[in-house]
Amino acid sequence: MAEDTVSLERRAILAAAPLLAAPAAALAAEPEFRPPMAGTFPVELPTTRLAWEAEVTLSPMIDMGDSPLGKRRMIPITGGTFIGPRLRGKVLPGGADRQLVRKDGSTLLNALYEMQTDDGAVLTILNRVTIDPSAKPPYSRSMVEVTAPEGPHGWLNRRIFVGDLHGLPPERKAVLIRVYEVL
Repeated sequence: MAEDTVSLERRAILAAAPLLAAPAAALAAEPEFRPPMAGTFPVELPTTRLAWEAEVTLSPMIDMGDSPLGKRRMIPITGGTFIGPRLRGKVLPGGADRQLVRKDGSTLLNALYEMQTDDGAVLTILNRVTIDPSAKPPYSRSMVEVTAPEGPHGWLNRRIFVGDLHGLPPERKAVLIRVYEVL
């Protein structure tokens, strides 16, 4: 178990590096820009830490047809597991990932599902993902809202979370989702 946690922490640090470096690189690329109020309120870039990593299993995609905004589709969530420094458990079946593939090629995902922690608490997850496949490397970032029961996991209700999404090999029929707490 300890080796899994160390491995997870190493992967999380490597995965979070682009999230942390991108804003700093953007500011470094524009050295002449100084926010007008920087002298009054210093610019403090947000930092993150891994909250959990989930492997979410999926059913085949359901094509829901075209709309004026783009192609609609839905992917049922069938289960999975998650693990993080402060919580672990299983992804419950029954959720779904509703997608809109816009005419500009980007995809907007709205996934709503539940995760159950090892101690029995049920967390409701709303994960809103933007994917831009034209970016190099492809851009895939999300805003994650968590609704948790009060008690040991109540802290999740009072934090902001961001994440990323990675497709796993097709034979896995799953995606990897990493969620980071914004500090």
